[in-house]
Amino acid sequence: MTLADLNSRFGIADQLKFIEGPGGLAFAEIDNALGTAYLCLQGAHLTTFRPKDQAEPVVWLSDYAKFATGKSIRGGAPVCWPWFGPHATESGFPGHGFARTVMWQVTASAALDSGETRITLMLMPNEQTRAQWPRATRLELTVTVGASLRTDLVTTNLDTEAVVIGEALHTYFHIGDIGEIRVTGLENTTYLDKVAGSTRHTQDGAITFNGEVDRVYVDTEATCEIVDARLKRRIVVAKSGSRSTVVWTPWNEKADKMGDFGPDGWRRMVCVESANALENVVTVAAGESHRMSVEYSVVVDA
Repeated sequence: MTLADLNSRFGIADQLKFIEGPGGLAFAEIDNALGTAYLCLQGAHLTTFRPKDQAEPVVWLSDYAKFATGKSIRGGAPVCWPWFGPHATESGFPGHGFARTVMWQVTASAALDSGETRITLMLMPNEQTRAQWPRATRLELTVTVGASLRTDLVTTNLDTEAVVIGEALHTYFHIGDIGEIRVTGLENTTYLDKVAGSTRHTQDGAITFNGEVDRVYVDTEATCEIVDARLKRRIVVAKSGSRSTVVWTPWNEKADKMGDFGPDGWRRMVCVESANALENVVTVAAGESHRMSVEYSVVVDA
């Protein structure tokens, strides 16, 4: 579908339009009285979000992000599906699945009475994805942009047998400085520490950062807060349909090797990912659907 077709069918005057973005990729540009966001149709990848009452964005995008067909984008809110991390048996399959690098199709849009803007996309399977995931499933993402940001990821099993999925919204948050923030809400929760060989621990107090962190917190539906002293705000991550939370910062050495963070971009972001991973993967019965929903909002501290 061309940009003209998208704007004709799904554009909303003064709220939603479709544009050509970096790398020639198609984007939905959402700008209403409450908030602004950009959503790349490749990967249904929300790249930025800022409430209108905030000077700084809530969702972080690297200044050095690369935009290319079939490649993931550094920052934003990548969709990890139908597995999280490496594939269980096929080392050649992409980490975190294929959803974040293939085209999605816009299926609906709406201007809500609340002043928010809603857009829904559906993953479009291709020959490569079918080879990696030979199951009949439908994956849809609905994004609602206002003063807060809500994302709903829905997997529907169209097959005759149950399917098992791993998933995550791998969201990068914009912060003042990684050394000055705390993440609360996961106190006394069990986690697997991937930096320390996937050993199992229990979180003691709030999470703070003085080096690389890569942890999968399991069996938790808790709301988390990113407490940011420098920006004088708290980013609230409230979720449902998710039993895992992943907390990640690459720190300087790993970020330098990745090549798309820039010299100090890693200091301005942290990932708090709503997921179903490890022992929290989800079994979706034939004919049934599973919904993972997350809402991101901001509380300003005096």
